[in-house]
Amino acid sequence: MLNLVIEPLQYGFMQRSLVVAVVVGVLCAVVGSYLLVRRLALLGDAISHSLLPGLAIAFVLGINLYVGAFIAGVISALLIGWIHTRSTIKEDAAMGIVFSAFFSLGITLITLIQKDNKIDLNHFLFGNILGVTLTEVRDVVLIAIVVLVTIVLLYKELLFFCFDTLGAQAAGLPIQAFNTGLMILVALTVVASMKTVGVILVLALLITPAATAYLLVPRFHQVMGLAAAIGAFSSVCGMYLSYYLNLPSGPAIVMVASVIFALAFLCNPDSGIFSRLTRRHSTPNQQS
Repeated sequence: MLNLVIEPLQYGFMQRSLVVAVVVGVLCAVVGSYLLVRRLALLGDAISHSLLPGLAIAFVLGINLYVGAFIAGVISALLIGWIHTRSTIKEDAAMGIVFSAFFSLGITLITLIQKDNKIDLNHFLFGNILGVTLTEVRDVVLIAIVVLVTIVLLYKELLFFCFDTLGAQAAGLPIQAFNTGLMILVALTVVASMKTVGVILVLALLITPAATAYLLVPRFHQVMGLAAAIGAFSSVCGMYLSYYLNLPSGPAIVMVASVIFALAFLCNPDSGIFSRLTRRHSTPNQQS
């Protein structure tokens, strides 16, 4: 049994992949907890799809792809907020408009680039964690430190803002700044997750661990902690499944997270489907 755990660790690519997977699993779960309570799950999907034009343009200009992706993510987040505040368009509709436009632009640019360059940018769609380099490991760790330190420093303010926006505004908190800041944190998180699960599956890693924890524990700090543990566990299990069963790593990580959510949804002692059925069957027997 111990050999099954140790064997993959003899390879450098697996060591790098596991580090990135755990960091991204924790990061996505923590940031996703805020999106869950703000009911902004679609925001992660919108920003993740909006990164593609930045990737393509960064490749053409010969600059760091992460920088291009982050700039595109921030621009898309600001556009969503601008459309929402400057018109009667609801925020979810603004997200749909922006991410559709950016995604289609990104696909178009990537297609044009591939005509003249033998480079595959499509792995950013589905992830390529087994190909991460030491430089990319460093970038992901730095992004995670920036995001997590920001959350720790602004924990109380972000908590107030997410659960009671009107109350936070009345208390004098800069609501628009916090809204924009949260979008930037999401953009950074999505950028860090590109090589792990890709922009297509990043929403699952953002929301699924947080949603699972939300079913199991009552307090927000507990949700964040448990979600981080689930995210890390899903990432490690997904990587080992990928290694031994020859599965794509990103989808394997998401599948593990989804199975954990399904178990929590069905077997949660308080509100799980199986628990409710058990109580329904036991109540008549007790009455009789």
